[in-house]
Amino acid sequence: MDGNDVNTAGKCPVMHGGNTAMGSNVMDWWPNALNLDILHQHDTKTDPMGRDFDYSETVKTLDYDALKADMIALLTDSQDWWPADWGHYGGLMIRLAWHAAGSYRLADGRGGAGSGNQRFAPLNSWPDNASLDKARRLLWPLKKKYGNKVSWADLIVLAGTVAYESMGLKTFGFGFGRKDIWHPETDTYWGAEKEWLAPSDARYGDVDKPDTMENPLAAVQMGLIYVNPEGVNGTPDPMKTAAQVRETFKRMAMNDEETAALTAGGHTVGKCHGNGDAAKLGAEPEAADVAQQGLGWFNPAMEGKATNAITGGPEGAWTTNPLEFDMGYFDMLFGHEWEVTKSPAGAYQWKPVDIAEADMPVDTTDPTQRRMPMMTDADMAMKVDPIYNEICHKFMADPEYFKDTFARGWFKLTHRDMGPKARYIGPWVPSEDLIWQDPVPAGNTDWDVDAVKAKIAQSGLSIAEMVSTAWDSARTYRGSDMRGGANGARIRLAPQKDWEGNEPARLAKVLSVLEPIAAQAGASVADVIVLAGNVGLKQAIKAAGFDIDVPFAPGRGDSTDEMTDAESFDVLEPLADGFRNWLKKDYIVSPEEMMLDRAQLMGLTAPEMTVLVGGMRALGTNHGGSDHGVFTDRKGQLTSDFFVNLTDMANSWHPVADGAYEIRDRKTGAVKWTATRIDLVFGSNAILRSYAEVYAQDDSAEKFVRDFVAAWDKVMMADRFDLAG
Repeated sequence: MDGNDVNTAGKCPVMHGGNTAMGSNVMDWWPNALNLDILHQHDTKTDPMGRDFDYSETVKTLDYDALKADMIALLTDSQDWWPADWGHYGGLMIRLAWHAAGSYRLADGRGGAGSGNQRFAPLNSWPDNASLDKARRLLWPLKKKYGNKVSWADLIVLAGTVAYESMGLKTFGFGFGRKDIWHPETDTYWGAEKEWLAPSDARYGDVDKPDTMENPLAAVQMGLIYVNPEGVNGTPDPMKTAAQVRETFKRMAMNDEETAALTAGGHTVGKCHGNGDAAKLGAEPEAADVAQQGLGWFNPAMEGKATNAITGGPEGAWTTNPLEFDMGYFDMLFGHEWEVTKSPAGAYQWKPVDIAEADMPVDTTDPTQRRMPMMTDADMAMKVDPIYNEICHKFMADPEYFKDTFARGWFKLTHRDMGPKARYIGPWVPSEDLIWQDPVPAGNTDWDVDAVKAKIAQSGLSIAEMVSTAWDSARTYRGSDMRGGANGARIRLAPQKDWEGNEPARLAKVLSVLEPIAAQAGASVADVIVLAGNVGLKQAIKAAGFDIDVPFAPGRGDSTDEMTDAESFDVLEPLADGFRNWLKKDYIVSPEEMMLDRAQLMGLTAPEMTVLVGGMRALGTNHGGSDHGVFTDRKGQLTSDFFVNLTDMANSWHPVADGAYEIRDRKTGAVKWTATRIDLVFGSNAILRSYAEVYAQDDSAEKFVRDFVAAWDKVMMADRFDLAG
């Protein structure tokens, strides 16, 4: 053997772990580097359906009634491999839909049931989602039969809704239209904890003050949907739990009445499964052996009996008749005194001090046996908290009011992240407009666009004023729950008209010019705001020496104060806007990370974010008229000067006071421009620099303009659901 030969005998020639071992990932080596992965979520390479597949059109060909009939039949077709409680899968399917929808949080609109994300990690393996893998697998025959005509996201929510109907609830309605994702949302922030069910203290400033929970989180512990059913940090105390329930549901956009209705209605049917030692269960789906075929929490002691099903935690049903949607929850909760006990799994729960055997629910497998009912700490909170108690008594006095309130609450829970009603599809969409749907009236398209353009051009408004106002109106859009955007012109209403990021004085000036123009033309203010931005952009393009059109589609409507839930819109206030080089204040998170978060919510890719930032700097649209990042002596012209001068090695870059930087002539030391971290990251980050270099090239001037116009139009049109399909 040659001395330079390496003995490779017995070594596997295949790279293990898909090159994901520690040390092979860039962020493992350089954890402080800017991670752009959040913007790659918009990549379509993982989607097996292809670019031409349009789910919103395909689902319209679905035989809705046939699917519903098949689902009703499935609910009572108990399978030996996962037997149904009392021969009915209704409780399981309700929990499936509930836990899919319940991950939604209002602060950033992420989570929820709108994308089928429960199929992927980490949600598919959260402790709180134990055995929901079985529910999805039970639905597979329906997904297989109806194929691409129904998404997993729609199927999951429909299963819960149909389950309620099969148990006697008159539901409020259902809308199809949820499009599936095809890979985990790995960059959604679910908390900083490194272990499941870590103590609540990790995400609170003070666990006794629920409003100190870290934003944008809503659940109290890692791996839970809402609150710990045993009590705060697993210690029973219904009053403390009530405070956490109130804050958690508030962060899901629910008020006290909706919260009480959802708690009571959710626990009117079904049961908890803590009838054994949860430590004996197998690994969760993401950690299970390949032989489990994507299922987790293998139960070696189930023996084909529903009674033996274990997910851990409390054990038992809440009501005497857990397959009927009735007033049994209130009868049980308020008809007995309760004491703390423990389930067979060792979890704290509450049991009635005294109860007649006839009032106990029957065993899930053997109907000749009666089992002790139970309540969680969250249920007891409905009784001991004076506000929830009063609401529950209101429901008890008017059962029909309770059923209607719950039906509406369930509809809101399962549709909150779908956005405006224009996105709902199918025969069961309610006709009523609900304020949480952010209604926008239909807009007029019968007006002279060219004449309005001319009036705007002659109005005396500057390019920066027109472009900034249009941008501010549109930038509130977030694809996480399809809220915000330019449609509705809510920038002229409270609270948006007073947001610091919208420069109220400048906004008021621009609106005072555009509103009369809109009124005279019969156009909406929403349309005219966007059109004015396009007019300013067109002027800047012409000044740069190009003749490139900026697309415009009329038809936006103007919402009113009565159509606007001002409190709900507070969460859409921008705290930073990297595109306009603005921070409301200093935050722990870096300005560039906040820019990535905003770009992702707006549905932008990394190249789109890059070209928009460069163009906005050239247009002079910085908040407050700041010159940071305006690397040009041709401000107001849509040029690529930002990138040309950022990448010019004749310059050097130097930090100065208050987080600012100076760009100096390398030879003379003269200060040429100033900048922020947001500006310089496009030269310092390798990926962003690669995009910046494209636009800095001598042959990219026209490409830059065309790419900017395309990205601009994407932002302006993001919320035009009235044109979809």
